[in-house]
Parts: sequence; structure tokens; C-alpha cells
Amino acid sequence: MRRLPSLFLSHGSPMMALEPSPARDFLAGLGARLPRPRAILLVSAHHDAAYQGGRATVTASPAPPTIHDFGGFPDELFAMRYPAPGDPALAQRVVDLLAGHGLAVTADPERGLDHGAWVPLSLIYPDADIPVVQLSIASNASPEWHFALGQALEPLRDEEVLIVGSGSITHNLRALFSARLPIDAPAPAWVTDFTDWIAERMSAGALDDVLHSVDRAPHGRDNHPTADHILPLFVAMGAGAVPLKAERLHHSVTYGLLAMDVYAFD
Repeated sequence: MRRLPSLFLSHGSPMMALEPSPARDFLAGLGARLPRPRAILLVSAHHDAAYQGGRATVTASPAPPTIHDFGGFPDELFAMRYPAPGDPALAQRVVDLLAGHGLAVTADPERGLDHGAWVPLSLIYPDADIPVVQLSIASNASPEWHFALGQALEPLRDEEVLIVGSGSITHNLRALFSARLPIDAPAPAWVTDFTDWIAERMSAGALDDVLHSVDRAPHGRDNHPTADHILPLFVAMGAGAVPLKAERLHHSVTYGLLAMDVYAFD
């Protein structure tokens, strides 16, 4: 089996599980484009060590429950389950790899899969038959720390493990809730200027610029008032090739303000 890429995907609203959109259509076809992994290691913006005593954790449950970590959505969404098995052995492998690079992480035998994991995975691998392990971000840590996390995990790509960072290339919920735009609304310039800058810097292999895009890119702070949803990008980049080799697999926008970009690193 050839080496798997690492991926970053924008998971958008939980309603992507139910509502038609270009991003939903793309993710629904993505699994067929990839070599089938034996397991998935997913780094979600919604699993944040900064709110868990500052300690990074990896899920070690053999049967992780589906977490509905949101409110105000239809009952149909709360009824959804993604019963993928866990992989305690992979969780221990992650602990060992990170420890070998001086990065402390602990195994959590109870935590399940949040919507940053199960919503996109329910589209990519709808049969839920590939084991899934989740690793936390730490929103109080630097972009470089998250990049190093990914670098430590790179050997998993040769072990048939698909490394996925799940966040959002733009994520300003205050603006989103204030605007209340339809799902197919066009993006304003302050969103497209940011995503276009990211795409250009990715294409140029400008690693340091991308790591510091919130400060350097046009409207960086407007698109990321908090860093949580861009940090999984840096983990996926770290697990990819050095020097940076990125391919934008998909670009679309939902609700005008949520860019749904997907990147592969190989």
C-alpha cells in the first residue's frame, strides 16, 4: 500500500450531515479517491486540551460513543450515530510516538467522537467500519507546537493510518450568527481574501507564513477570532511532507462565511 497523505478538511456546520452542499458532495466522494486506511487518526477542533486541564488526550475507547456537542439543531441530527470502532492499540502508538518527541499526551478510555469527527466521516466513510481515534488540539499552545505534533505522527502514514485535521479554514461564529445568510450565499471579500492568501502561500510552500496566517493574512483575525479551528490544519501540515507540499482538493463556501476548503499534504 502506498503512503497515505495527511488531510485537512473544513467541517462547517453540523447540518452538513443533512443539507445538500458542494462540500457535502465532495466529502461523499472523497473516500473512493483515497487508498483505504486500516484506521483513522482525527484531530478535531472540538477536542481541546486547553479546557481539559491543559493535557493533550487521545481517545482509547474500543467503542467510542457519538457526541452531539451542539444545540438548536433538528432532532434528526441528534438521532444520528457513527458507530465506528475505536483502536486502543493505535491510541497507545500515538502516546508512544508523541512521548518520543517530548510531547505529553494521555489516553482517555471514555471520550467519544465529537461532531468535528463524525459529521465529515459519516460522509467520507458512511459504513463506519474503519477504526477511529481522536487526538486533541491545545488552543493555548502555539502553531509550531501543533506542527511538531503532526511531525511526530508522520510515521503513521506508512502504517496505513489516515491522519485528518478537522477544523475550518474560516470560522467566525459571531459574524455567522449575526449575518444569518442562506447556505448558498456568496462569500464577502474579507473571507475570500483570506482563503486566496492561504491557497497562494500553500502553493508557494511558505510554511512559516501559513503557520502565522492569523496574524499575517488579510483579515486573519476576522476569520479566526479564536485559533481552535485553524490549529488542526497545522497538525495535518506537520504530518505531511517537508518542505511543504500542499494540494487544495476542494473550495466552496457555506452560509457565505464558512469556507469549506480541503487540503492534502504528501
